[in-house]
Amino acid sequence: MSDATPPPPPSSPYEQTNQLSPADEKLWSMLIHLGGIFFGFIPALVGYLVLKDRGPFVRAHTATALNFQITMTIAMIVSSILTIILIGFLLMAAIGVLIIVFSIIAAVKANQGQPYSYPLSIKFVS
Repeated sequence: MSDATPPPPPSSPYEQTNQLSPADEKLWSMLIHLGGIFFGFIPALVGYLVLKDRGPFVRAHTATALNFQITMTIAMIVSSILTIILIGFLLMAAIGVLIIVFSIIAAVKANQGQPYSYPLSIKFVS
């Protein structure tokens, strides 16, 4: 018999200690920003909950996207209430344009590996 020590037991398949590569962090950040255009705050929320411990870059971008999407959801709710006096329709159109424009800018910045903070965003999550 040999005196070799046995290999360590395999780690749990449920551990999420592995970090994303920089390219994957940029990809996920970009997809989360673009997902907000079509699905509101859901991609940012799921991305934040799943990816926040996988790298500082993706954490910063998912938190920023989540804050922006929650702010825009609140603005849309207020605008829908204001449709009673007809100004809500204009506000809803303006908010829709803001969501598209700022999300595309944020996705481009994420793809370039640069930080981005949305204007007009309330900080709910840090």
